[in-house]
Amino acid sequence: MPVPKRKRSKSRRDKRFANKGLAVKSITGCPNCKAPISTHVACKECGHYKGVKVLVTKSERAQKRVDSRKAKQAATGEQESKAE
Repeated sequence: MPVPKRKRSKSRRDKRFANKGLAVKSITGCPNCKAPISTHVACKECGHYKGVKVLVTKSERAQKRVDSRKAKQAATGEQESKAE
C-alpha cells in the first residue's frame, strides 16, 4: 500500500480549500439609465460611473460619425456650388 514519503505542509493542504469562499457577483442597476451592471463598474450603456460621464458609448461614436459625414457632404456641396 502506498504511503506518502513526506508530510504535506499546511500551506499546500490549505490551498485546496482556498476557492470555497468565492461568491456570486451582485448585479445592480445603473442610477442613470437603470441598465443592469456589476457593482463598481462603469455602465456600458450610458457611460456613467457614480453620476459622472466617464466613457464614450458606441451609440455616441456612431452619431459623431454621422454628423462628421453630413458636415463633409455639406462642405463638398458648397465647393461644388462655388465652382459653378
